[in-house]
Amino acid sequence: MLARPNRLTRGAEYKAVVRRGRRCAGAHTVTYVTVTEDPRHARFGFIVSRQVGSAVVRNTVRRRLKAVCAEALPGVQPGVDIVIRALPSAATAPFSDLRAEVSRCIARRPA
Repeated sequence: MLARPNRLTRGAEYKAVVRRGRRCAGAHTVTYVTVTEDPRHARFGFIVSRQVGSAVVRNTVRRRLKAVCAEALPGVQPGVDIVIRALPSAATAPFSDLRAEVSRCIARRPA
């Protein structure tokens, strides 16, 4: 689980990352990455809409994405904000595919 300092919590923060962030699309997710000069922890946010499935499916997808981000956290530089939007295909995607896709997008160096 991601600690409180590693989570985006406000709608305005999500909106800023999605609007200004560098976009990396995959088959199951779209990842937005923004780098700031603030010396704070890297922060993650997740968008899983109703198109993904029922509440049970959405929460499962969100938990899987959080687990992937918790694994990747030590390799993420401080001051980075990341928002991951799950696409409907994420509901049936294997965990290894989600891990590879999100890790690839996080590893890309934002401009």
